[in-house]
Amino acid sequence: MVEKEMSFLDHLEELRWHLVRSFAAIFIIAILIFININFVFDEVLLAHLKPDFSTYTFFCKVFSSIGIDSSFCNINFKQTLQALNPTQQLMTGIWSSLILGFVVAFPYILWEMWRFVAPGLHSSERKKSRGFIFISSLLFFLGVLFSYYVILPMSVYFFYNFEISDSIQNNFKLEAYISLITNTLLGVAVFFELPVLIYFLSKIGLITPQFLRKYRKHALVVVLVLSAIITPPDVASQVIVAVPIMILYEISIHISNLVIKKQQKNVSKSPRV
Repeated sequence: MVEKEMSFLDHLEELRWHLVRSFAAIFIIAILIFININFVFDEVLLAHLKPDFSTYTFFCKVFSSIGIDSSFCNINFKQTLQALNPTQQLMTGIWSSLILGFVVAFPYILWEMWRFVAPGLHSSERKKSRGFIFISSLLFFLGVLFSYYVILPMSVYFFYNFEISDSIQNNFKLEAYISLITNTLLGVAVFFELPVLIYFLSKIGLITPQFLRKYRKHALVVVLVLSAIITPPDVASQVIVAVPIMILYEISIHISNLVIKKQQKNVSKSPRV
């Protein structure tokens, strides 16, 4: 049976329904999160303000085991978050629910986008790309976990304890604090999608392994600058963030190399006219 070729408007209509289902998934999950908003804020978004958060406990045990007194063992966030207008708590709760809804629904969104693109691929291409959703989702959630358990605890600890004068007290706005949490989660998660991005850019010929190797040092500088922006201004924090990103960069070089070699191999096998 020959499938009927779709017009441009048909493709737009198809894309619209994929987007509608994706947004519906985000909104449904966001509503479920908002129903349990007290638990989500106390146990997830504000968990870094608890002295017994797992990361602080881990650092305390590590430093204590080597005989070093660590401030991670005596954490006390005295300051409380402030909502400075009547609607701020409500709007922050709604916005946070939508962002977390996107995070949770990310695999489904990828699946919907894949369903839109897949009909335009050859059967062999579809078979080779079956792991796309799994790998992309895995990298995304690894980025979320890395930012949640490594970057955010260090950032929250630093910013809550940094003072330029004893006359100035840190009293942070709820909106600013939640923005720090959600922006860092999404930003690092997107960073972790680098191998997938390089794979597709290599497939269409925009990136080569030679290009990535040539600009490796430049990439390191960019990563260190970005690490300095999203972490406290100390070398240890920047290195902790930069190392996994540079590892992903090296993996991306290997992926790009495999893609280019596979394309060259297919060209050499193709019959000559």
